[in-house]
Amino acid sequence: MPLSNIKEVQAMQLPIQKLRPFENHPFQVKDDDEMNQLVWSVLTQGVLTPLVVRPLENGEYEVISGHRRLHACQKAGIETVPALIYALDRDAAAIALVDSNLHREKILPSEKAFAYKLKMDALSRQGQRTDLTSRQVVGKLETADLIAENESGRQVQRYIRLTELIPQILSMVDAGKIALTPAVELSYLTGQEQQDLLETMESEDCTPSLSQAIQMKKLSQSGELNMDKIFEILREPKANQQEKISFRVEDLRKFFPKTYSVARIQERILKLLEADCRKRQRAQER
Repeated sequence: MPLSNIKEVQAMQLPIQKLRPFENHPFQVKDDDEMNQLVWSVLTQGVLTPLVVRPLENGEYEVISGHRRLHACQKAGIETVPALIYALDRDAAAIALVDSNLHREKILPSEKAFAYKLKMDALSRQGQRTDLTSRQVVGKLETADLIAENESGRQVQRYIRLTELIPQILSMVDAGKIALTPAVELSYLTGQEQQDLLETMESEDCTPSLSQAIQMKKLSQSGELNMDKIFEILREPKANQQEKISFRVEDLRKFFPKTYSVARIQERILKLLEADCRKRQRAQER
């Protein structure tokens, strides 16, 4: 049930020390440039949108919506925040948490993966249909709508499979180094096989294509996948393979302010290269 349909809600100013993040909530809270801006906003304007919380038996409150605002207030030293209190059980709160965050403009694949799984598990415990994860093909739109309005049931399945990846490989999916479809195939590898794959990817500075991921999945299912096979598969030439230059972030950090994110460092490097290119072009025209 959407929170807007719940009539019993209480608005209060709550002490920060009584608020707890939702246990194992899937959405990341980062200390980045956007968080610094949010800290400045709550310092200068206050908390404009109340947090959504549910009461716990120990007198504390669990946050359903507003984890970034909570973290910003903690960093800013704010002692109390406005909150809307809903008397929800854990599963109803989990569903509300996922639904309230899926409209965000930027959601990482890992966040979607664990969010969909969190909601699926909650719906399962509530007695809802669970054929979304037990069947390979989902043909009924209403089943998919239980999880996400804008994703097909099959796509939701793909994201939930990502929760089977080891953290290091899942981070590569978030960074765009491994696409969703091959990542789904890799999720069928055992934990040790994924560790072997990670080690090989790092040593060879490459990632598997979809066809290579499918090969590894098949070998894993037949019990034939090992480090040598992984190395052999990754060494195969890929279609449209291009040469690339890579740098370790640690080697670049010393040239930029500590507050710069990786994306900002990359943007700055490209701008410097463009400026250098224009300078050389002007010199040639003289």
